[in-house]
Amino acid sequence: MDMKTIPRADAAELVLPAADFDATLKFFTERLGFRLDAIFPADDPATALVSGHGVRLRLERRGTGSGGTLRLLARDPAALARAFGGGAAAVTAPNGTRIEFAAEDPPYALPPERPSFVVAKMGGGAGWGVGRAGMLYRDLVPDRQNGRFIASHIRIPDGGPVPDYVHFHKIRFQMIYCYRGWVRLVYEDQGPPFVMQAGDCVLQPPEIRHRVLESSPGLEVIEIGCPAEHMTCVDHAMPLPNGTVNRARDFGGQRFVHHVAAMAEWKPWRLAGFSARDIGIGDATDGLAGVKVARVSGTPAGETVRHGGEFLFLFVLEGSVTLATDGHGAQRLDTGDAVTVPRGLAHRLSDCSADLELLEVSLPAAIA
Repeated sequence: MDMKTIPRADAAELVLPAADFDATLKFFTERLGFRLDAIFPADDPATALVSGHGVRLRLERRGTGSGGTLRLLARDPAALARAFGGGAAAVTAPNGTRIEFAAEDPPYALPPERPSFVVAKMGGGAGWGVGRAGMLYRDLVPDRQNGRFIASHIRIPDGGPVPDYVHFHKIRFQMIYCYRGWVRLVYEDQGPPFVMQAGDCVLQPPEIRHRVLESSPGLEVIEIGCPAEHMTCVDHAMPLPNGTVNRARDFGGQRFVHHVAAMAEWKPWRLAGFSARDIGIGDATDGLAGVKVARVSGTPAGETVRHGGEFLFLFVLEGSVTLATDGHGAQRLDTGDAVTVPRGLAHRLSDCSADLELLEVSLPAAIA
């Protein structure tokens, strides 16, 4: 349905039952500061229209059903609670309506760390689910590390225009790596739309407005975010591109990154026998996170290593490798498999195929 052509209502009201009519009306007008707009019939009032805090209520003495929940939002919800709730975070009206005082623009909630060892096999039956804008999602960290991290393998099978909209995320960290195919995107303050090819990567800093425009058939990307459950907010007002170019702009302490694989420089990786290209996310996040692509460039030594970081994620882009860990044995990882290694767990990579390529995501950028 075209939202521009559908009829628009002139107003809206929420109907609430109010069996104890006088007490309920007094609660909303005298305690919560609603304005009385209408009341009838005069000889035996049974309906009242009140408005305030951006909402209109219709209180019905003969109404039925639950009183529901009314949430009053403010930048300082504690001030609302002191003014209307006697300091309580919620109060209940005589008709049963629960009144909650909450933040208008709450920040993301970062759950406590709960590291775990997770292996997600491409053929392990994890399955694909339909997510936002019709995209297919495969969960690469099913336990979500207590809700702290999400890693998704995302597909758009058919390609063409993507039914997306200008939006942003309330996140601590989020990156997207183009694994197969191509995708055209546009970002706030980053100029005209551009195409991200296989091997390219972007860092989406907190609350940067963006939109996915179209993709090739068979597009696949790897997306990692923190926290796992974060809010996606639609921006109805900002057009993209927005006519401004400020590539050095700070978004919540981070800068936008568009890494082009074809222009990358390869340097020695943290493990002997490998080289890696640095995506540039460590610098753009002031060390919060790092992303690299590593490949075999010599004879891997297979040394046993540990890390002291918050999060270490490896995705097999191409080829295969054997991963051995203390307490979990050895297993073969093939193209499309992923592993999350918790801090302190001794592990080693061996028997690498000549075409092995790994995507490594770590928090912080330096995990040694």
